Amino acid sequence: MKTTHKHYICNAAKMAALADHSVRLVVTSPPYPMIEMWDEIFSRQDGKIEKALEKSDGALAFELMHQVLDQVWKEVFRVLSPGGFACINIGDATRTLEDNFGLYPNHARILNAAQALGFTALPCILWRKQTNAPNKFMGSGMLPAGAYVTLEHEYILILRKGGKREFTSPAAKENRRQSAFFWEERNQWFSDIWMDLKGIRQAMGKQKSRNRSGAFPFELAYRLINMYSVKQDLVLDPFLGTGTTILAAMAAGRNCAGYEIDPTLLENFYDKCNNSLGQFSSVIQQRIDFHNEFVQGRLDAGKPIKYENTHYGFPVITNQEKEIVFSIPVSVEQQDDESLVVNYALPSRETSNVFAAATNTPTVAGTCGATSRAGGLLFPDFDPGH
Repeated sequence: MKTTHKHYICNAAKMAALADHSVRLVVTSPPYPMIEMWDEIFSRQDGKIEKALEKSDGALAFELMHQVLDQVWKEVFRVLSPGGFACINIGDATRTLEDNFGLYPNHARILNAAQALGFTALPCILWRKQTNAPNKFMGSGMLPAGAYVTLEHEYILILRKGGKREFTSPAAKENRRQSAFFWEERNQWFSDIWMDLKGIRQAMGKQKSRNRSGAFPFELAYRLINMYSVKQDLVLDPFLGTGTTILAAMAAGRNCAGYEIDPTLLENFYDKCNNSLGQFSSVIQQRIDFHNEFVQGRLDAGKPIKYENTHYGFPVITNQEKEIVFSIPVSVEQQDDESLVVNYALPSRETSNVFAAATNTPTVAGTCGATSRAGGLLFPDFDPGH
C-alpha cells in the first residue's frame, strides 16, 4: 500500500489543485480571530482589520477576521465529497480593548458560517487544553464580581456535507471494515469531552515570525482521521502549519493535502516525516497495547469475549472489529518539492515475529482462542519492527 501527501504554499481561499468533491475529510485548526498572535496574518489579508484594532473596535475586527476565514470554508465545502466531514479545531478568544475585557465566540461564528454554506452541524467535541501558568485566573482575584472564568477548553466542530456516506461496492465495504477501530476506542473517542489530550507548543525551527505555534497535538488529528475516514481517503488541512495533519494521515494510511501561506513552517518537512517513522509504529503499538490491557481486564472480571480478529487472531468485543488491519509506514519517498509517498507493510498472522504466538497456555472459556497466563499475557504482542 502507498499513500501520497502534498503540501501547497499558497492561500487556501483558492485551492485550485483540488477538484470538486475530491476530499473525504478536513482536519484543521485555523488562526484564531482576536488572539493577538494572529493579528498580523489577518491584517495582511485585509487592511481594515488593522484599522479596526487601532480604533479598539473589537466587534468589527472580529467580524472582518472571520470574513477572511469564510473564504476558506467556502472552498472546503466545494472540495468535500457528499457525506464528507470537516473537523475544525477552534478556541474562543478573550481580549481587552480600551479596558473592556470580553469574549469573542469564534466557534459560534464559524458554525453560523458553515451552516449558511449548507453544512450540517453535528455534536461537537470539547477538549480540555489545560494551561500550565501558575497565575491563570483573570480579574480581581478573590474579590467578588470582578473575576473571569479561565478558558481551558477548545472546540472541535464536526460538520458534514449532505447525508451519510455510502459504501456500495464490495471493495469499499471491505476497506471500511479493515479501517475499523476497537470497541473501547469508540467509547473514548466518541465522547463529547476529551480530557486526556494536552495542548502542545511545537518547535518552530528557524521560523521567527511567530513566537509560538497554535498547533493541535498529533493524537487529536490521528483520532479524528480514524473516526471520520477510511484508508486511502484524501484528507485536507487548509491551514497546515507545521504539518501535524499530514503526519497523522501518514500514520493512519490516508492520503493528505495541505495548504500553508508561510513556507518557513514546512522547512525540512521531508526530514521530519522520515524521522517520524518510529513514532508512527509506536502509535500503532500503543493501540495494540491498550487493547491488550482492556481485554485482560475483561478476562480478569470473568467477562466472555465472543469474537476474534480474522487477520491477527486476537480477541475483539464486536463483529465489526474482526477485519481490522494495521498498515505500518516503513519508508517515505520525496517525489518533488510538494509531494511525498509513504510505503506501508501489512503484517499478517503468518509473518514471522510480527505477532509472536502464545504457547503452552490454557485457553479461557469464551475467548475464541485468546490465551491467559499468570503474567497477564492476553494474546500475542505486536512488534512494529518487522
